[in-house]
Amino acid sequence: MKDYALGEFEEIVLLTVGVLYNDAYGVAIKDAIEEKAGRKVSVGALHSALKRMEKKGYLDSRIGEMNPQRGGKPKRYYTITSYGKQALQHSKDLRLKLWNSIPKLAFGS
Repeated sequence: MKDYALGEFEEIVLLTVGVLYNDAYGVAIKDAIEEKAGRKVSVGALHSALKRMEKKGYLDSRIGEMNPQRGGKPKRYYTITSYGKQALQHSKDLRLKLWNSIPKLAFGS
């Protein structure tokens, strides 16, 4: 089995990239995490995570068109790789396995 170690924040970022699909760029990812997860995200932490996951092979990125509203700077768009999808699936399977292993009595039911 390959090592698919994902931290909680990495998992949230990867899932958000998937949710945003073709619109997954820095600010959109940050805003979506803050809205959907109710969690404040610093730009620095997000960019560090994106670079780290791209280096691990979980994400690919491409440069978009230049934008006059951004001072001529293009956006960098992210997509999940097949390896990233496998990492997410592994994380989901592991969580479900653990959830399903909890005895009903553990939650007082």
